Amino acid sequence: MSFKVSVGEADFSALREQNAYYVDKTEIIYELVHETGNKVTLFTRPRRFGKTLMMSMLESFFSIGRDSREIFSGLAVTKHEQFCKEWMNRYPVLFLSFKDVEAENFDDAYDMLRARLADVSRKLADLAGSGKVNRFDAETLIRLQAEKSTPADVKNSLKTIMRMMNAVYGRQVILLIDEYDVPLAKANEKNTAKNEYYSRMLDVMKSIMSIALKDNEFLKFAVVTGCLRIAKESIFTGTNNFASCSVLDEDFSGYFGFSEKEVEDILAAAGRLDKAEVVREWYNGYIFGDSRVYCPWDVINYVSALRKRRDAKPGNYWKNTSHNGILLTFVKRTDFRVKGKFEILMNGGTIWETISDELTYDTLHASEDNLWSVLLMTGYVTKTDAEESGGTISLKIPNREVASIFEDTVVKLFRDTIDNGRQRSMMEAFWTGDEEGAGKAVSELLWKTISFNDYHEDYYHAFLAGAFTGLGYEVSSNKERGLGRPDILIKDEDHRRAVIIEAKKSKRESDMNKDCDTAIRQMITKKYAGGLCGYEHVLCYGIAFFQKQARVKLLTEDMVSAVGGTPDAGIADC
Repeated sequence: MSFKVSVGEADFSALREQNAYYVDKTEIIYELVHETGNKVTLFTRPRRFGKTLMMSMLESFFSIGRDSREIFSGLAVTKHEQFCKEWMNRYPVLFLSFKDVEAENFDDAYDMLRARLADVSRKLADLAGSGKVNRFDAETLIRLQAEKSTPADVKNSLKTIMRMMNAVYGRQVILLIDEYDVPLAKANEKNTAKNEYYSRMLDVMKSIMSIALKDNEFLKFAVVTGCLRIAKESIFTGTNNFASCSVLDEDFSGYFGFSEKEVEDILAAAGRLDKAEVVREWYNGYIFGDSRVYCPWDVINYVSALRKRRDAKPGNYWKNTSHNGILLTFVKRTDFRVKGKFEILMNGGTIWETISDELTYDTLHASEDNLWSVLLMTGYVTKTDAEESGGTISLKIPNREVASIFEDTVVKLFRDTIDNGRQRSMMEAFWTGDEEGAGKAVSELLWKTISFNDYHEDYYHAFLAGAFTGLGYEVSSNKERGLGRPDILIKDEDHRRAVIIEAKKSKRESDMNKDCDTAIRQMITKKYAGGLCGYEHVLCYGIAFFQKQARVKLLTEDMVSAVGGTPDAGIADC
C-alpha cells in the first residue's frame, strides 16, 4: 500500500477508509472498559494531541447498528476477541463536541449551543417516530431539532436523548463529549462584570453535564475531553465514579501523542528517516505522566510537507491552532515578576512551580501558580524527569516549536511596550548615518527585552521589524529586492528616503566587525538597493548581533569599490 497521510482528518472511519497512515491507539478501548470501572473519565490534553480522533474511534467501535469489523481489522484492540464480541457495535452512542460553541457574547454562544444540539438531534430523528419513546421526550427532540428548545430543554437535552436511545435499543448509552470546556474558555475571555457571560454559560454547562452524568440510569459510561480540568465542584458536582487523567497522570499517558518509535515508523514509511533529528528537535519533548511524546499534529503536517518537498523546513503548525494570548497576558503581569523565569526557560533551563490540575476559568489569572498550571496543561511548558519536590514540579519549554512561540511573544511584548521616544532617537541615528548612535540605540532596546542565549537570526529580524514598526514608515521584512531578500527595508515616501538593513548573528563578540562586513558584501553583490530609484537618500547598513549587543556599519561608496562592485550594485544608482 502506498504511503498516505491525511492532515486534519479527525474522523476515524474516514481515515481508515482512505487507507491513510494511522498510529494505532485502539488499545485504549480495552484498557478504558476492561481495566477500569470508571463511570466518567475526563481526559485533559493540549490542543491537537489526538483527543477528537480518539473520541471518533470510540464512537466507531461501540456504536450499535454499525459494522466496524473492517475498519478495525488488524488493529491492536482486535487481539481481544471476546471483548470485541461483547462490545463492538453493541451499544448506542451519543457523541457531540462543544468546540464550536463560542462567540463574543452569551446570547450568540447560547444560539451556537442550541444549533449544536439541533445537529445531534437531527441525526437521531428516527427516535421520535419509533413508537417506543415517551411522547413528551419526542416533542422535546422535535423542539431541539428546530432550534426552538426552551432553557429547560437545553439543560436536560443529553439525558432526554439518552432516555430515548435507551428505550429504542434496550441498552444503556455510552456518552462521548469532546472539548467540553470551550464554551467556558471563550466566555471567560469575553466576560466583564456587566455582561455576566461566564456565570450564565457556567450555569448552562454545569446543568447539562451534571444532569447527564450524575445518577443517570441510562448512562453506561462517559468519556469527556478538554484542555483543562475545571474543578469538580464547579461543573461536575456530585458525579460518581469520576476519574480525571491530566498531563500529570500516568494512566493512559501514552495514548495521546506519538512515541519515539511511532515517529520513527512514520518517517520510515514516508522514506524520510533522514529527518528524524529535525522532527525530534522541533516536535518532541512533552512528558505526559511517564510517557515522552511528540505533538501528533505537527508530525503529520511536517511529514506531509516532506512528501511534497524534500527540502521542506519544519514549520510552527501548532501556534496557528491555539490561542497564544495567555503567554502575553502572563509576561505583562508585572505584579508576578515572571521575567526572570521566562529568561531561564528561554535559555533552556528549568523552573520549579506549584501546579494544580483542578482550576476554574474565572480564577485563571488570580495567581501566578494558576497561570503556570494553565501553561502546563495547554502545552506551552512541560514537566521534566525530575521528581516532584515539596509540592512543586520542574518545568521546561518542550521543543524548538514552542520556544519560537515564546520568542514571538517576547517580540510582541517589545512592540507593545517600547518607548516611542527611544524608537525615534534610534531611527534618527539611522537616517543621519550615525553608526555608533544606531548601534548603541539598538543595543539599549535589546536590553529591554527578555534575555535568552539561544538567539538566532530569525529572532533578530523580528526584533528589528518590531523596533521600526509604529513610526509612520513602511517597514517590510525579507521581501524580494534586487537579487535577494534584505532583512529589513524602511521607506519614508514623504521625504523620498529609505534604509536597507542586513543582519547577522555573530558566534563571538570578536566576530561582530567581520560579520558586519559580510552583511555589507551581501548587500552589494545582491544589489539590494536596486529598484529604489526615485528615492533621493538610501542608506544601507550591515548589523551584527551578539546576544544583547549590536554593531552597525554604514555602506559607503568606498566599500562598493573595495569588493569590485559596480555603481548600480550599491547605493550609487539611487
